Amino acid sequence: MTAVSVRPAAPADGPAIISMIEALLDYEHIGPMTEGAHERFLADFARPDAPFAAFIAEVDGRPAGYAIVYETYSTLRARPRLFIEDIFAYEEYRGTPVGWELMRAIVRHAKERGCCLIEWQVLTWNQPAIDFYERAGAARDGEWYTYRLSEEAMLAID
Repeated sequence: MTAVSVRPAAPADGPAIISMIEALLDYEHIGPMTEGAHERFLADFARPDAPFAAFIAEVDGRPAGYAIVYETYSTLRARPRLFIEDIFAYEEYRGTPVGWELMRAIVRHAKERGCCLIEWQVLTWNQPAIDFYERAGAARDGEWYTYRLSEEAMLAID
């Protein structure tokens, strides 16, 4: 395998990233993106004030993986945090430097933005990802539960 290159993704990379998002959703047994999501993703990515940053890993000029991150804010630390929405490598690149190089790009981005920490979630059954994150020095947060309010639940409140 030749060297892995990771760079900030551009809107022109949108279709390749969508293909990888679909592969991630398939791997996670979640299913395809919802109706209209492809178009909304591409439109959001093309905005000058895009709500996320994306990175693409390439091997021999071909997409091998991607990451999508966005900032949240810590009132405790009065500094931004970086949340990893997705980090993914195609199956043939797992166990290669692709994931590590994506993580390095995320860390550099967090440092450039002055972030105090990086957070993400992992499915409880995804042991290969858990092992990867722990090898990188990440620790599981046992103090907080993740809760979600669905669109249907939001309608019930409004």
